[in-house]
Amino acid sequence: MAEDRLVVSSPPHITSDAQTSVIMFWVVAALLPVTLYSVYIFQARAAVSIIMAIAGACGAEAALQSLMKQKVTLSDGSAALTGLLLALTLPPMLPWWMPLVGGVAAIGLSKYVFGGLGFNIFNPALVGRTVLLLSWAQYMTTGFFEKLQVDTITGATPLYVAKQVRDGLVRYDFAPLHKQYLLANPYGCIGEVSALLLLAGAGVLLYKGIIDWEIPATYLGVVVVWSLVFGADPVFQVLSGGIILGAFYMATDYVTSPITPKGKLIFGAGCGFVNMLLRFYSGLPEATAFSILFMNALAPMIDRFTIPKPFGWVKADAAE
Repeated sequence: MAEDRLVVSSPPHITSDAQTSVIMFWVVAALLPVTLYSVYIFQARAAVSIIMAIAGACGAEAALQSLMKQKVTLSDGSAALTGLLLALTLPPMLPWWMPLVGGVAAIGLSKYVFGGLGFNIFNPALVGRTVLLLSWAQYMTTGFFEKLQVDTITGATPLYVAKQVRDGLVRYDFAPLHKQYLLANPYGCIGEVSALLLLAGAGVLLYKGIIDWEIPATYLGVVVVWSLVFGADPVFQVLSGGIILGAFYMATDYVTSPITPKGKLIFGAGCGFVNMLLRFYSGLPEATAFSILFMNALAPMIDRFTIPKPFGWVKADAAE
């Protein structure tokens, strides 16, 4: 007969059978359709970027863990997922070595500077993307700021044109682009090839309880409200750029987002507000990465002020 044991521990007492590897598996599975579709659309260019980014992230993690005399934990899938997410945020026409460098930066500068998985403040994939953007902006923005031909506008350039529309410099109807962004967008970053596939994958994660609704809902909600208030096309603003990828797959990262329900609502709203603020009033029309990284820095403070009070807690003077 198996021995029964009384386990005495401090709260919380709610346990879960979910393991890191299982969570990572489901996120990768949710991203698999859009990943395969991007390879179909962009062909070898996307495949090389995805492989190099994953190789850079996994190689950096294995090397750093070995150097630090830690157990190599590539089997948990976190490094591979970091590399995949990084690749999906990159333009498909990068030199092969840039995703590799980005993967190394994502792990080295974001995770192991802070001590490894679970200790990082900033989303690793977005750190890798930001390093590449700040180091090789010409490669990362190719096609974003080219001289515009509004009558033949396609792909990532609509975000730049939308800024000119708000400034009253040009007129353009973005409604015809809605279907393209949903089904087949061959002009944006690798992961922007189909908003519909990203939403389908997000639905799976929500159904499985891998992510919660608060952050994506408030993120997208603020984008829609901001767009309506300032006279922009809300559907276009949600579907364009990396907002859907960021809202469902980046901002919901367990380590770098708040843990309280109220904190998640504040965090998501903050991401949406900062994203639209930068999109409307900065030099970069696409600012999803910067908005999430900014809110990552505020996540510990948000948790501190939204943590629920313990049951039976009263102020000291009230108890006297």
